[in-house]
Amino acid sequence: MALSSASTGVPGTLYVVATPIGNLDDITARALKVLREVSLIAAEDTRHSARLLQHFGIETPLAACHEHNERDHGGRFLSRLLSGEDVALISDAGTPLISDPGFHLVRSAQAAGVRVVPVPGACALIAALSAAGLPSDRFSFEGFLPAKASARRGRLEGVREESRTLIFYEAPHRLLESLEDMRGVFGGDRQAVLARELTKTFETLKGAPLAELCAWVAADANQQRGECVVLVGGWQPPEGEDSVSAEAVRVLELLLAEMPVKRAAALAAEITGVRKNLLYQEALKRQS
Repeated sequence: MALSSASTGVPGTLYVVATPIGNLDDITARALKVLREVSLIAAEDTRHSARLLQHFGIETPLAACHEHNERDHGGRFLSRLLSGEDVALISDAGTPLISDPGFHLVRSAQAAGVRVVPVPGACALIAALSAAGLPSDRFSFEGFLPAKASARRGRLEGVREESRTLIFYEAPHRLLESLEDMRGVFGGDRQAVLARELTKTFETLKGAPLAELCAWVAADANQQRGECVVLVGGWQPPEGEDSVSAEAVRVLELLLAEMPVKRAAALAAEITGVRKNLLYQEALKRQS
């Protein structure tokens, strides 16, 4: 692989490089080659990344690129790129931009005509999904939930009837609270998996209904430590039962604000495909 040089007179390349999420053996040969040959490494935490580089004997200079300075200081990386130098972007662990800094730098580089090249590797959400035993053909990555309980529950309510497997990152000190909110919103029977400390010494993958998973985490403080990925099985309509989805209710409520019950139910049925008499009964409940 030939890296650009400042002497060529053309812009350099921004390499978006995945690094290990725990086990250092997971770094790729290509990532090591890029990190050795670029002019500069933009790192989320230079002290953390310095230990990674030292382990592999890499002496490339580091510069901070984190959420607090990315907008203000991204221009210095862009200047280096436009002068013909190659730059590698890394996060503390895993793939940059996936709930980590780097988006503004990548977007600015693309807008300036700089080539952006991914160097794939470890990613916690993909590692967790691959071993979770939940459907993986379709999934929705929701990142970190809000820290405040009301906002967190509101976000969960928004995906309550999502049929795809849901994937969340969570801080260890909020893990139990988030699991309890998931149980309250999704129901205790919904299947879930806690993937904790992936690729590290105390790696844990525990699958169980949310009610059981909450009790298991509450009973063992050790499960409330380290990096956590929570996966939740997608919503499935009750078998053999008539149900009105949250989306159908939302449509119905909008129509009820503008027209009589009977007309609102009929129009909502046309829009959503839910049976008219079910929506009519739902409308009557809401009117009362």
